[in-house]
Amino acid sequence: MIGSYVAVGDSFTEGVGDPGPDGAFVGWADRFAVLLADRRPEGDFQYTNLAVRGRLLDQIVAEQVPRAVDMAPDLVSFCAGGNDIIRPGTDPDEVAERFERAVARLAAVAGTVMVTTGFDTRGVPVLKHLRGKIATYNGHVRAIADRYGCPVLDLWSLRSVQDRRAWDSDRLHLSPEGHTRVALRAGQALGLDVPADPEQEWPPLPPRGTLEVRRDDVHWAREFLVPWIGRRLRGESSGDHVTAKGALSPDDIRLRIASVA
Repeated sequence: MIGSYVAVGDSFTEGVGDPGPDGAFVGWADRFAVLLADRRPEGDFQYTNLAVRGRLLDQIVAEQVPRAVDMAPDLVSFCAGGNDIIRPGTDPDEVAERFERAVARLAAVAGTVMVTTGFDTRGVPVLKHLRGKIATYNGHVRAIADRYGCPVLDLWSLRSVQDRRAWDSDRLHLSPEGHTRVALRAGQALGLDVPADPEQEWPPLPPRGTLEVRRDDVHWAREFLVPWIGRRLRGESSGDHVTAKGALSPDDIRLRIASVA
C-alpha cells in the first residue's frame, strides 16, 4: 500500500515519446503511478515526477535526488546513468560507483528504491555497438540492488520492447504502447497484480521490402540522427530549458491517458 511515489531520472522517466493531449509527456512512471493510486483510497496518494530529459547522472544527483530525499516517499524509482553510458570514453564501473552513492542516499530515507536496468540495444542502429557496455552497467545495477534490497525494473529482459512498435519514430524513446508495457513491468517488479501482461504478443505486421526499410532509415537519419549529433557537438541537451513535471494528480493522469487512447 504505497502512499507516496517520486520518480527520478531522465527522458525515459519523463515520458518522452508518450505525448498527452496538451503536448506534455505522460510516460511509464505516470502510468505506473496510476496503478499504485488505484490501490489506495481516493485522494490518498501523492506522486511527483522530477525527471528531465537529457540529464546526466551527476545532474540528476545534484538536482533531483535532494528533492526526493526531502520528500522521503514510500517509493522512489531511480533510473540514471544511461546518458553517461552512451557517451564515448565513459567507464561503466565508475558510473556505477556514483550510481551506488545516490542509491545509498535514497535508501536511507525512502521506504523502497526501485532501480532500472538499461534496454537491450541490439536493434537500435546508433546504440547496438554499446550493448556490451550497457550489459556491464546492468550487472552493476543488479549488484547494487542486491546490496540495498532494491526491486529491479529489468528492461533488458523485457522482450516485447524489441518490437519496433514499442519505440517512437526517433528510435531512442519508447512509444505510448512501449511506456505502457514498462509501467506494467514496474508493477510486476513490486509484486503487484497488473491488468495486462507486458509481454503480450504484438499483432503480426505485414512484411516490409528492402526499399521501404532503406527509405525509413534515410528519413530517420535526416530527421533525428543528424540533429542529435549536432546537439552533441554543440554541447547542447534536449533538456535545456525544460523543467520537471513535479507533483501530479493521478486523476489528471487518467484523463490525459484516456484522451489519447
